[in-house]
Amino acid sequence: MRAMSDLADAAVIGAGVVGLAIARSLALAGREVTVLEAERAVGQHTSSRNSEVIHAGIYYPPGSLKARLCVEGRDALYRYCAERGVPHARLGKLIVATSDEEVAALERLRINAEANGVDDLAILSAAEAHELEPEISCVRALLSPSTGIVDSHALMAALRRDAEAAGAVVALAKPVLSGRVETDGIELSAGGDTIRFRLVVNSAGPWAQEVARRLGVPSIPKAYFAKGHYFTLSGPAPFRRLVYPVPPPIGLGTHVTLDLAGRARFGPDVQWCDRVDYSFDESRAPDFYASIRRYYPALKDGALQPGFTGVRPMLAPPGSPRADFMIQAMPGLVNLYGIDSPGLTAALAIAGHVRRMASP
Repeated sequence: MRAMSDLADAAVIGAGVVGLAIARSLALAGREVTVLEAERAVGQHTSSRNSEVIHAGIYYPPGSLKARLCVEGRDALYRYCAERGVPHARLGKLIVATSDEEVAALERLRINAEANGVDDLAILSAAEAHELEPEISCVRALLSPSTGIVDSHALMAALRRDAEAAGAVVALAKPVLSGRVETDGIELSAGGDTIRFRLVVNSAGPWAQEVARRLGVPSIPKAYFAKGHYFTLSGPAPFRRLVYPVPPPIGLGTHVTLDLAGRARFGPDVQWCDRVDYSFDESRAPDFYASIRRYYPALKDGALQPGFTGVRPMLAPPGSPRADFMIQAMPGLVNLYGIDSPGLTAALAIAGHVRRMASP
């Protein structure tokens, strides 16, 4: 990136999966795009520290951005991965009720999902669920055939290749240190360069609010950080599908996901923190064993090994229902706040949404 006196076209701040998808979408639409990434590699935070699940669109309130962009993004993501050879698998998922008291929640999820356009769900008896997954313990289950997994690193690499092939420039180690909104553009100071852009998209993930403050944006929502631990399973995976409990008020519960090599990992839990912190607290293991054994009672002592952590950017405080995505458009500036799950699934749809918002 070089300093310019003239007005440059478009900047995307943040080279996570959503930022790269936005850069690709804008570049394919003919915009001259520069991606400004603070780290020395793309996707070092939320985009690579998650369950890598392609969500069906089950949980989100009908009419919300999360619901609409998840369903649209899911279909777009499956097509994109097939076209670009991005490793992925449509494994399916079981959401399990482990007590009679939880059965009604499965029906509520099914009704909610249908309102979001997810029409392939099926309620299974305990015997039917056990036939699909012999190691599972439940009284009922909700089967989601369109849930899957994706290699998030390969996905980001493909998005970056597409963006760069369309003329975008990805500038690494270029943190946005300051900026200001002017009448004829937005000035950014990043990594020693100062450039004015016609359009800036703030897709800085957990740091989106901080970037907005540096730009002098008014009415910035408060940021909350939900840290999640993942434990990996020693030995072969007990399931062929993803298995989720009935969701608690915050998060989707301690679920089991599989990677593309078939290895199982459990998580995430929820630990609220006041900053991005990836340290691993092994003392949380007993809670994991207790949660997992509700649907996988054969889990052996010592089978869980510390894996990794991730931090989700949230807009609602502890104890509150999860907030919707907030995509805020101002003249020459689009801010993306609270892009937690299903941000990975919805990335291509979010990109299209931002492109339309940013059109002259």
